Order: sequence, then structure tokens, then C-alpha cells
Amino acid sequence: VLAAVGALERALSLGCLIERMHGSDRGRTVLDVSYGAAEDHGLAIHRAALFAALFEAAQRRPVRFRSGQAIVGREGQRLRLASGALSEPFDLIVDAAGAQSPLSPLRARPLAYGALWGVVDWIDGSGIAPNRLSQRYRGSRRMAGLLPLGRLPDGPAPKAAIFWSLAVREHAAWCAAGIAAWKRDAAAIWPEAMPFFDQIDDAAALTMARYTHGSLRRPFGKGIVHIGDAAHRASPQLGQGANMAMLDALALTRALDACPDVDGALEACAAARRWHVAAYQGMSALFTPQYQSDSDWLPVLRDRILYPLSRIPPVPAILRKLVAGDLLPPIRGLPGRHIR
Repeated sequence: VLAAVGALERALSLGCLIERMHGSDRGRTVLDVSYGAAEDHGLAIHRAALFAALFEAAQRRPVRFRSGQAIVGREGQRLRLASGALSEPFDLIVDAAGAQSPLSPLRARPLAYGALWGVVDWIDGSGIAPNRLSQRYRGSRRMAGLLPLGRLPDGPAPKAAIFWSLAVREHAAWCAAGIAAWKRDAAAIWPEAMPFFDQIDDAAALTMARYTHGSLRRPFGKGIVHIGDAAHRASPQLGQGANMAMLDALALTRALDACPDVDGALEACAAARRWHVAAYQGMSALFTPQYQSDSDWLPVLRDRILYPLSRIPPVPAILRKLVAGDLLPPIRGLPGRHIR
């Protein structure tokens, strides 16, 4: 998708190629997925860097941008702005405003677990693989993770994302306990990663992400279409959030090109994405509790049964396609080449 819009080269210059996902619990490997062939890989990238790559590509098109105007709703084909004013009318409103979209009717189910996220400097020579998503677990109640991100658009220094799984109900207690207590917990789970976690010296440097799960049965209405998190939301456990949003956008573009009218294009776009979105929503609901829940038996199932099964062909190939986002064709029934 990035190549299709002219943003791939810039994204590759900012992001970090990921070849493997690895997780362990008390020294025992319980997750190990590689992308396989040398030319296959994931791309880890900070959201600001991804935005920069996409926005720079958009600026090369004959498009007019209006910034600094918050949208709070819509009236027909006009957008209601925070100032109280109405925009000019549009033939089609594309709602890509994310999980907090004021335009989306989606009421997703809150998940019990979220995660604390922060961005730190990448440290060479730390012993942590620079091309890998690495995670450490304690059952399904605790998870620490580290993901190399590449660099931000305005700086040369490579960065990493750190994350710490946390039940939403425990967030207030975590804040009250203080950073020192959290670092002791992190060191107990993953002492080798402490050069990264030790860069956090204030709770304000970590953002508590609260996740929801759900999707719109009909992600469009008269003159409006919802894409990305405005249309479907899930835990980021499978790492497909940005991918799904960009696939939605590509499907919409193809549908508008292929169909003679907007209403038909929106129907075609929804049909093209329906099975792929539903499949990943279902798999997210299935896999997430194995890594983020209060369950005692799900981690045992994960470690003792599912992980050994994941080493037996053809399961490794299936998992590679799962994390690559193309376990099913992402866009069905519309003209255009297959997207990977």
C-alpha cells in the first residue's frame, strides 16, 4: 500500500525492518514467528514517522489541506467544526479519525487489559536483537515488550518502543506505586532490557493505552465511509492496526475507480474488505487473552500445547501469513494486483 501511494521509500528510510517475533516466559520460548524468506519482513515505524511518509506523499498530489480545525460532528454532507461553523458540502466524507472519531457510530467493547507505552533511545550492543519484536511474559497477567522503531522524522537517533501490559483496573494503583516499583517489577521479568526501561524516569513519559474490540456491520452511510479504527477496533496483539487502515483506504480507492457511482463504490469497498476484517477480528479475540488476561489456564494452553504445535509444518507458514496480514486476500473482488 505504501508503494501504491508513493510513500514506501520514505517509510523504509524512517522505520526498522523486523524479521522475527519472539516471546518467552521464565526462559521458555512460547512465541517464535519469523517472516521466512530474506526479502520478507515487517516494518516497525513510529506513528509520527508513518504520518510524515504518508503526508509528504499526499502533499505531492493536487489536494488542499485545512489544518487546525477540529471536527466534532456532521450535518448531512457538511462537517461541524469545534468553532461551531459548518464546512462546505462534500460528495463523500472519509472518516479516518481513529478510535476516538466523533463521526463513527461504533461502540466497541472495552478490553480488561491495556498497556503502558513509551519511546526511548535504541541502545546498540545491549544484547537485544535490533530486528526483532521481543517480549517477556509472566503467565498472561504480565508482559514486557521492546520493539525497535527506526527514527523520528525530525531526528537521526534510532528509537525503540517499550510496552508493559497492565489491567485497566490496576492503572491507578500503578501510578500510586511510582516508577521505582515498576522498574523493580520490570527487572524481575527482564533484567537484560533495563537499559531501555531505565530511560523512563517519570510516569508521564508512559501513555496508558486502553483497547476496545468491535466493528461496524455496515462501515458506511449516505455520503460517508468509515475506515481504520473508525470502522473496526481490536487489541494490537497481532500488530495489524495500521495495515488494516491502509488496506481500507486502498480498497476504497479501487472501488471508487471501478464503480460508476459513490453508493455502489461504498458497497463494493465494504464487500471487498469484509472477510479479511472479520477474520482478523476473530483471531485477535482468540489470541489476545492468551497474552493479556486474568486466566491461569490459557497461558498453560499457550505454552504447553499451542507453541509446540506452532513448530509443526504447515503451522509456521500459516503463522507467517498471519503476522504478514495476508492469511486471507486483503481485498477481494476489486481490480488491482494482490497486496502483500
